[in-house]
Amino acid sequence: MPVRQAAGSVTVVKLTVQVKLLPTPAQAAALEETLHACNQAATWVSQVAFEKDIKRNFPLREHTYKAVKDRWRLGAQAAQHVIKKTCDAYRTLRANLKAGNLGRPSSKRYRRAVEKPIAFRPEGAQPYDDRMLSWQYTQRTVSIWTLSGRMKQVAFTAAPEHLARLSLYRKGESDLLYRDGMWFLTATCEVPEAELNTNVVEFLGIDLGIVNIATTSDGQIMAGRRLNRGRLRERTLRQKLQRKNTPSAKRRLKKRRRKETRRARDINHKIAKHVVAEAERTGRGIALEDLTGIRARVRLRKPQRATHSSWAFAQLGEFIAYKARTAGVPVVHVNPAYTSRTCAECGHIDKANRASQARFVCRSCGFVDHADRNGSRNIRHRAEELWRRGAQSTAPDPPPNTGRGTGRKRSTTASGARCASPRL
Repeated sequence: MPVRQAAGSVTVVKLTVQVKLLPTPAQAAALEETLHACNQAATWVSQVAFEKDIKRNFPLREHTYKAVKDRWRLGAQAAQHVIKKTCDAYRTLRANLKAGNLGRPSSKRYRRAVEKPIAFRPEGAQPYDDRMLSWQYTQRTVSIWTLSGRMKQVAFTAAPEHLARLSLYRKGESDLLYRDGMWFLTATCEVPEAELNTNVVEFLGIDLGIVNIATTSDGQIMAGRRLNRGRLRERTLRQKLQRKNTPSAKRRLKKRRRKETRRARDINHKIAKHVVAEAERTGRGIALEDLTGIRARVRLRKPQRATHSSWAFAQLGEFIAYKARTAGVPVVHVNPAYTSRTCAECGHIDKANRASQARFVCRSCGFVDHADRNGSRNIRHRAEELWRRGAQSTAPDPPPNTGRGTGRKRSTTASGARCASPRL
């Protein structure tokens, strides 16, 4: 997730750029040996931290630093990064336990997490700083530390825009990754934010959903039919191969893993880029729904749960937010309650206004529109009101029961009328 921070007087956005390494067989063998040694050392450090109950960097370094260097032949910087990586892993575990992400203390998942030390995969990512890694952007090579010594002229490749960002803004640590038989370096870049456009008057409302990934208040619909068909196809094939459980089925499963994630990520990047470009071109801000915690609040039928769980709305929101910051476009998050039930013309709120997944018909004034476009217009109106007032979003009061809605239990989820997954 992109991070915003101030560097001196300039506010920057921290982004990551991933490049693919193209090592020779000898270079790949040296990288593999180094990565395995670092993760074996990290697992041993984790055991010491667990047994001695020392999870802080400097105290743990006193107990493990010399042994890590001598036993695994790591350099000084690599040894320190191994220890720091272990401490970071325990810090993340504590945060997850505190947030309840691993269930209650009495659950099996919680107990498994706290009753044994953290173990690191042999091919887990390893941090590298500028003392261990140097970049030659013109030659597209890196010089990287390994157990066999400094390895020079390791070629890498990436998209042209990523290479340009890397050469201009790279700063700090990089991570060495091995995934699916390929080597990668993930570098941190500090990109300066563009000057925020504070003179906006109008906003571009964005309604996020599953059937339609994003719908703008201008009426443009980014349909999710292709993505959802791909997800269903992948899920069906995955279940079929898992039932077979043959060596060839396992090989095919391994080959296809993360394919669905990559496809969704690519689509989200394209949508975010288009939305930000349109807002920047027209001098508007961007209005998004604050859907935090929606997965925990929405109750779904069993056939809908897999589709809802694979909905990458948070990723799309993050992509829009960081691209907007680099373009100077303001982003406002609003409370989404009742946006799908409220008429964008007269303001009448009624659950019955949502005639179907795609059709909105106001029971008061008769206004008819695409349901998602109507929702995006409501999101736009709320953002413009917040921008004028400079206040935080507040949920509107539930509408009083009329004759039509008497006896029905009104939804109290974040998405108002979008309790059923097909309407998202």
